[in-house]
Amino acid sequence: MCMARILNMLAKIDSLRERYYGASMGKDALINIIAETEVAEQVYNSNAIENSTLTIDETEKILLQIDLDRFITEREIFEAKNLAQVMTYVHGRAKEQELTLEMILLLHKMLISNIRDDIAGRFRKDGEYVRVGNYIAPPPEEVIGRLEKMLAEYHATSHKNIIESIAKFHLTFENIHPFIDGNGRIGRVLNNYLLIREGFVPINIRFIERELYYDAFKEFDDKKEISIMEKIVGRALTNSYHKRLAYLEGREIIDLVDYAKKQKLSHSSLINKAHRQTIEAFLEKNIWKIANK
Repeated sequence: MCMARILNMLAKIDSLRERYYGASMGKDALINIIAETEVAEQVYNSNAIENSTLTIDETEKILLQIDLDRFITEREIFEAKNLAQVMTYVHGRAKEQELTLEMILLLHKMLISNIRDDIAGRFRKDGEYVRVGNYIAPPPEEVIGRLEKMLAEYHATSHKNIIESIAKFHLTFENIHPFIDGNGRIGRVLNNYLLIREGFVPINIRFIERELYYDAFKEFDDKKEISIMEKIVGRALTNSYHKRLAYLEGREIIDLVDYAKKQKLSHSSLINKAHRQTIEAFLEKNIWKIANK
């Protein structure tokens, strides 16, 4: 992403962030409700990126202990429940403790427990190599050193450009691929751990953007560039602020298709603007919504 576009996106996010702080005063209960209701959607998207077959509705039912209408493997049930537990833990813990290797291991143990107890809460060790497509991750003996360097670089630069910092951190973490399993889900959780610590709202990288998301890794692996991931992070952060502001400012929230009819505007044009986040629309359960004027 070109520098001018990044700066424009940063300026927009700073403006939304300031508006958010103003609108959130005295509304901690509503903020917590928004975060709680987002968990199932975040779990669905993160697991779907990793080829889970669960729908959003099925994910919600699992988290609410409601029986499903079809057979679901025990692994998928634990993947949903464990990831929800990790996300809830991060929301409550991130502001209190700096991200460390020990915290990353703890989150991984929570994520993989009852799925692969033999690898839960530990990095790859001698002889454990992983491949993603045609990409072979660094050897296990390099994992800890690379992670320490990643954290040091993040902490040294995070104050300069949050979009760039999160994008580079996420790509670097996934490039290292420190675990046998769970790298993608932990990596996306760590994005939010860092964003919350920096005073931003959490983001949701969505399954419908999976192709673009994979393109971001290819760009990083091939060229060491981060422009695609910057676009994903920037739009996700903007989307998250748009959603919270719509609720916190107490406005009527309607589907974008209904908004288009009321305003006598082209729905397809509004969808394009929503994807680019040039209007204050947001995705909720894969439906574009907006605060009515």
